[in-house]
Amino acid sequence: MTTEPLFQEDAYRRQAPGRVLAHTPEGGVVLDQSLFYPTGGGQPGDGGRLEWAGGALVIETTLKGEGQGEIVLVPAEGAALPPVGTEVVQHLDWGRRHAHMRVHTALHLLSVVIPLPVTGGSIGAEKGRLDFNMPEAPEDKAALEARLNEIVARDLPVTEDWITDAELEARPEMVKTMSVKPPTGAGRVRLVRIGQGEAQVDLQPCGGTHVARTGEIGRVRIGKIEKKGRQNRRVTLLLEG
Repeated sequence: MTTEPLFQEDAYRRQAPGRVLAHTPEGGVVLDQSLFYPTGGGQPGDGGRLEWAGGALVIETTLKGEGQGEIVLVPAEGAALPPVGTEVVQHLDWGRRHAHMRVHTALHLLSVVIPLPVTGGSIGAEKGRLDFNMPEAPEDKAALEARLNEIVARDLPVTEDWITDAELEARPEMVKTMSVKPPTGAGRVRLVRIGQGEAQVDLQPCGGTHVARTGEIGRVRIGKIEKKGRQNRRVTLLLEG
């Protein structure tokens, strides 16, 4: 049972119709198309609400289902679900989504100013972090932060391209993450590009949601740099406004 991922077509869309295809044994709702991003790649699932004739419910988070391409909306515990076949209206918690978009794009830029293999990561609404294969801590954190904010301030466009699974396999250098594999298996892989032409600063596989331009991120701050094992350092990034 496949759900059309509307968030990939337009990360800024806040409302959309949908039709209930199924309920999961755990009490989730599967729609024919989803405005809500499912947890994955370090990015939390979206929340919001569904409305239909005679009812409404709050969606607390969104997950990937067991079937290929299936997306499951997880309501508050004990909520009455819309019957299968019901036409609903999806309302996204835009504030939460937009914060995740800003942090996610900022983390891509963090991987530019720290060009080391990424061993893990996590995205929140106010901050995020990347774990790097970094035996020694950076000598000048202030310089890294200044370079990061300089790229943000250039207001570079953030766009997407698609390549086949085979093309990605032939270009392993594009994959920065050691612990999270790119979303393959559907025959093609989405690439997120920051900047264009000679002004391009980053291009990597990613299935998450991003802002349209780096200037939308706003000023960021590099927080703690913590040692996590012999070879790893965890770098925290915070939105300042």
